[in-house]
Order: sequence, then C-alpha cells, then structure tokens
Amino acid sequence: MSPVMPSTMQEAPLTLADILRRGRTLFADSEIVTFEGDSSRRATFAEVTDRVARLAAGLRRLGVRPGDRVGTLCWNHQQHLEAYFAVPCMGAVLHTLNLRLAPSQLAFVVNQGGDKLLIVDAGLVSLLAAIRPQLTTVKTVVVVGGAGLGLGDVVDYEDLIASSPPLQDWPRLDERQAAAMCHSTGTTGDPKGVVYSHRSIWLHSLALISGFSINQDDRVGLTVPMFHVNAWGMPYAAWMCGADLLLPDWYLQPRSLLSFALEERPNFLVGVPTIFQGLLVAAQAAGARLDFVRIGVCGGSAVPVSLMEAYQRWFPLVQAWGMTETSPLGLIALPPRGVTEDDPDYWYFRSKTGRAVPGVELRIVGGKGEPLPWDGRSVGELEVRGPWITGSYLGGTGRDRFHDGWLRTGDVGTVDPRGYVQITDRAKDVIKSGGEWISSVELETHLMAHPAVLDAAVIGISDERWQERPLAVVAFRPGQFAEPEELREFLEGKVAAFWLPDCWAVVAEIPKTLVGKQDKKAIRALQAEGRLRMRRLVGL
Repeated sequence: MSPVMPSTMQEAPLTLADILRRGRTLFADSEIVTFEGDSSRRATFAEVTDRVARLAAGLRRLGVRPGDRVGTLCWNHQQHLEAYFAVPCMGAVLHTLNLRLAPSQLAFVVNQGGDKLLIVDAGLVSLLAAIRPQLTTVKTVVVVGGAGLGLGDVVDYEDLIASSPPLQDWPRLDERQAAAMCHSTGTTGDPKGVVYSHRSIWLHSLALISGFSINQDDRVGLTVPMFHVNAWGMPYAAWMCGADLLLPDWYLQPRSLLSFALEERPNFLVGVPTIFQGLLVAAQAAGARLDFVRIGVCGGSAVPVSLMEAYQRWFPLVQAWGMTETSPLGLIALPPRGVTEDDPDYWYFRSKTGRAVPGVELRIVGGKGEPLPWDGRSVGELEVRGPWITGSYLGGTGRDRFHDGWLRTGDVGTVDPRGYVQITDRAKDVIKSGGEWISSVELETHLMAHPAVLDAAVIGISDERWQERPLAVVAFRPGQFAEPEELREFLEGKVAAFWLPDCWAVVAEIPKTLVGKQDKKAIRALQAEGRLRMRRLVGL
C-alpha cells in the first residue's frame, strides 16, 4: 500500500483570538450598539478590543487562570460581548447562564460548570443573591451597571476595566481547548452541559457568514439572548466579517424593539418566532415599514408559514434549525437554485425545516437504528454529526443521546431526495392514534395560518378507542375569536381526516419554555389537572 502523501499546507490554529485580532485590524470602525430604552450607546471595534484586553487583565488579577470557568448572568449589551472575547482569549471558559432557569436549576448549572467567577447585571443581582449560599465554586462576583446588594463584597465592572492596563501577554491557545459552555434545557432531567472548542466556534462562525452572506455592510439586530447558545454564534460571526452588532439589552418588548429597529435600521434580524410575531404586530399597529431589512433569520421552534408570508412584503423571514448541541446552526430553509417567489414550489421549500449547511452531515433512522431512505415519506429520528456538533455532554451524562458517533436530536421527520428535512415532531410529542402517527407540529402550523389565531399547541390525550387523540390549544389575536367547528373546517383538506382534533381548548397565551418554545410539559400538566376548559366536538 502506498504511503499517504502529506500536504504542504501550514497549520494555523483556529481560535477566538484570531477572530478578535481580525475584527480589530480590518474593521476598527465597525460598531457595537447597545439600546438603552430611549437612546443607544455605541463603541467601535477598536474601543471594544481595548476594553476586552483590560477585562482580561482584570480577571487575571482576580485569580482567573486558563481553564477556569467564568459565568455570565447578563442580557444583550456591550459588556457581555466583551466577556465573550476576554474570557476565552485569556484561556478561560465562558459559561453563559440562562437567567430564566428556576433557582434550583441555575444553582445546579453554576456548580456543575465549576464557575469560579460570575459577571452579573445589576438588575439580575436578586436572582443570584437567592442562590448564592448554594454555589460551591464561586469565589468572586463582578457586577455590571450598579451595586450588588445581597451578595456581600463584589467588584464593579467599570472599576475593574478602568484600573486594569490592557493585557499584553495573551496565552498561546490550542484550537481544541474549551472556549465556551452552555447548558441545554431541551433534554429531560437536569440541564446538560455542552462545551465548545475554539475550533468549533471558528468554523461555526464561518458557516454563519457563508450561509447568510453576512458582510461588513450588514447591521445585525440580535434579539436572541446572549445567554442562549452563544447568541446562536452571531456575535462571533459579525465580528469576524466586520458587521455592526445591534444589541437590545433587556428591551425585548415589541414596541421597544420596533423603536430600536426604526432608529438603528438593522438590515439583518435574528430571533425566535415569538419575537418576530410581536414585532410584526407592533409594526402593523404603528403603520411602520421594515423594508430596510434584507433578511430575517428565525429559529428556536417551527416558523409558521403565515408568519413568513406576512413578512414577505418587506423581507424574507428564513427558517433555520439547530440545538444547543449543534452550536446551533444545522439547517437553513432556502429554496434551491432556480426556484423564485413566482415558482409554485417556492413555499414548499421555504416551509421546510431546512437543508444541511456545509459541515453538517445528517441521516434519519428507524426504530432499530437503521438508516432510512431520503424519499420524503420515510419517517425517523434525525441524527447529525459535524465539527461543531457535540459528541458528549459535560460529565459524561446523557450517553443515550449518541449513536455510533451521531447525535440523536430527538426530532422526528423526513428527508426528501434533494436533502430538505421536514421535522414533523419531537419524538416525545408525536401523537400515535390507532397505530398511525399524527404530527403536532404540522397541525400547529396550519392552525396558526388562520387569521384569528395568534398561537397554537397540540398535544396527545388518552383515548379509550384510539389510544391517543389530538387536543388543540389555541390563543387568539386581541379582539378575535373562532369556534372549534370553524377551525376544524379550516384544517379540512390540509391534513388527513383522522388528524383533525376532537378536543379544543382556548387559553390567553400558550405557555413557553425558558427559550421561547412551546412548553408542552406545562400544557400536559394543565390538562391532567383539569385546568383547561376543553370542548369535545359532538359526534366525533
């Protein structure tokens, strides 16, 4: 056998230090803009880089060493971005903490992560103070924007920056060492830690840039919380290519976001469906136009076609799929080449979950783990692998989520011959009625296309005859309503007859998880406790 021929290519480590240097060198005048309610404050990449170096020096002075974990309990603002770079570039590990976790879960996440130092917003100090006695590894707390009442001795963030000369002796980094960590709340049991490497973040940033054609002329409006999967990697991608980054702090209410958007005019928006839904309602109420946006990226849960169609007058709202475990970018629902808006297949492709981006490999498998064909009909669990997809969880938990080197996503669906994935349900949410599967996600998507429906969730409930039947839980738009018979008639012809829900319930709003997804566990609890006023259609 002939020996493998070596290449002549140089080995250049892919690290966040490289991204930081690139942004400072090539795009010194690009901006980080933070909304403050009535106005915005701004800083250039050059100014932020200087503060990053000062923060790194200050953290070292406080005892943070390579490998130590630094937790952040912060909203979307410039200081949080500074930690995004200072912590991993000094060799430590950034651990973004989900401020919407229950206190017991938040304490668990901090302790499992082994956080040595915490950076917390002054407005969130009470959350931290409530669990401070339970935190076994935290030595120091740094407070952004105010006092740390109830936390004892704390360090003021701006004092730390001002008193620290810029770090000069940055460590040499290994591209495979840990750079950041998040805990997934989409799994059962306690949150599970996912640890990202410098290399995985670097490659993921490049995938975002190429997947959405992000460039130095863009102004990225980031409504995804910076505590959620590294803000979908957008801060690093924006910095890498010199795009301005517009951060709303905690002002995520629709009217505030609309004011921020009209003032700063982002041409690239990123958020979950509930954010885009609220922004749409606010814009319509104000008679505002959002045609300065070139693209919106929406994910976190299935994006209703009706929402995408409503935004089409201004810009394409593109569906993307991912998980904490996938950094998160995995799929993008862009139509194939040659399919334009006038093409009858345009919305077929736009409504799909998406097609794998370069670097992500996927397959669907059956109940025995066997690969299934890409025929658009065979239904199985989606499995993925790639250089920014985790191969394990922190501490070795959740081994059942991995299969022969593939990540089991827990999503059930199909793949068509062109590689377009259609997720039909979560494995735990699929409804099995009379031996046949019913997709709760597809029912929800069709229901939300009804003009009176603001939000909808479908769960399976026990049925003596059919084992399970769908219960549709609906929230209506303000001042609007539709009877179950009307909604059921609206669904006819769109789904199989046996899918049509027998039972209906109306709620003021659909319960949501910590990251804005439908909380079907909470909905099932309401149904089990008899707290939903259900109506069964007669004769079904």
